[in-house]
Amino acid sequence: MATAIAKKDKKRKKKDGQWTPKKGVLSRKDYDKELRRLQVELVQLEEWVRNRGLRVVVLFEGRDTAGKGGVIKRMTALLNPRYVRVVALPAPTERERTQWYFQRYIAHLPSAGEMVLFDRSWYNRAGVERVMGFCTDEEYDEFMRTCPQFERMLVRAGIVLIKYWLSVSDDEQERRFLGRINDPSKRWKLSPMDLQARARWVDYSEAKDQMFSYCDIKEAPWNVVETDNKRAAHLNLISHFLSLIPYEEVPHDEIKLPPRQKRSYSRPPKSSQRMVPITYEVD
Repeated sequence: MATAIAKKDKKRKKKDGQWTPKKGVLSRKDYDKELRRLQVELVQLEEWVRNRGLRVVVLFEGRDTAGKGGVIKRMTALLNPRYVRVVALPAPTERERTQWYFQRYIAHLPSAGEMVLFDRSWYNRAGVERVMGFCTDEEYDEFMRTCPQFERMLVRAGIVLIKYWLSVSDDEQERRFLGRINDPSKRWKLSPMDLQARARWVDYSEAKDQMFSYCDIKEAPWNVVETDNKRAAHLNLISHFLSLIPYEEVPHDEIKLPPRQKRSYSRPPKSSQRMVPITYEVD
């Protein structure tokens, strides 16, 4: 499939095993085409991860409305949910609050051949918990001391750990919040916590900068993606992600469709079943 798409796209040349991106500002049509190409490449990467038994963890962090859910949705659109999981944990339960802080995240780490995408992660402690006072100063200080050690431990264990910070400007966040308020289909995305995040913009900025100063380590560095332009952010992030994990196309055996079984059998009439009414017909 990827080969067929590549042959049709004569505007790109392959260099050192990687497809060079199209230069300049893309039209919506070109965006859709490039996104599809990258999504097919993600399928090849997924197959490589499964074939080689890799374990991949990707963290997505950023302010509210930065576009974490949107880019995750586009990354996973063609991937097999049996091997690529999205983890978006709710607030911890009373029992989980008594556990070691990283414990509930460890339960979701991948086994061999799997990728796990965290829509927010253990960095909740350095962000929302710090700003909103949901953790003590001692708990926050302990997180800052142990998080780099925890991530180095994951990397030493063979896990590929990739961290993305999605950055949105003040004006663009305001525009997106107003869009959620005025659009009934998006209003569910707006929570009282989101409004507090908007009100405490500077506090969150300070928390993010402090977190980077401790946790931007060479074994697992932060990768910052500008997301004011959502479509550009999708392409930039996915393209960057594909560049971080060397992969090749996994060879497949030729697939032949077997002939249908030939046996006499009388099926019950459709009138005996509860059929969904044909309300729509599409060309």
